[in-house]
Amino acid sequence: MGPMPTEPTVSLAERKRLLVAGELTESALQLLAQKGFDAVTVDEIAAAAGVSKRTFFRYFASKEDVVVQFLSGMGSDIHAALAGRPAAEPASLSLRHAVAVPLLACTHAHPDHAARALNVVRLILGTPALLARFLERQAAWQETLAEELARREGRAAPADLYPRLAAGTALVAFRTALQRWSESGAAEDPTVLLDRAFAVVAPALDAHDR
Repeated sequence: MGPMPTEPTVSLAERKRLLVAGELTESALQLLAQKGFDAVTVDEIAAAAGVSKRTFFRYFASKEDVVVQFLSGMGSDIHAALAGRPAAEPASLSLRHAVAVPLLACTHAHPDHAARALNVVRLILGTPALLARFLERQAAWQETLAEELARREGRAAPADLYPRLAAGTALVAFRTALQRWSESGAAEDPTVLLDRAFAVVAPALDAHDR
């Protein structure tokens, strides 16, 4: 019998890097949410995370970059979730599951996550510079989701309107659920709001020739 396959291992240095990046991101997002984007300095973020200012700049170019990288990770999670859905599944269901991933990660993984996630959502939606970056990232997400939809259905992404329209519609539903959740002060479950949003758009998403 040959050697058993082994799982890819993450080096100690990489684990440390990910841990520091995670602590910096968490400290930055919470401070920014509590005090406001303009009121927080990089020195404060580094102190809260227990690292030097130099270390902060090893991971992020600016305060804004923390949020941009956070949003990039969210987009990667959505795309990976869509790519993992069954090929024969209706587009509305696949897209709904995909855009629900960051909501579930933020609000259902730990009892404290919902309050912290709400603060971050309010920060992003309420800070013009960050909202602009959020919308910019969503435009990039739309392209990657459209490419995945086109691949699943054998369509030509640049030439076919449907993949981009479907991806854009799903992301509008996602953003609308976030906005309503933020405005309600977490009184409403964001995944329930997402279900309601998709109930509205699903007929249009699925009314196309495969």
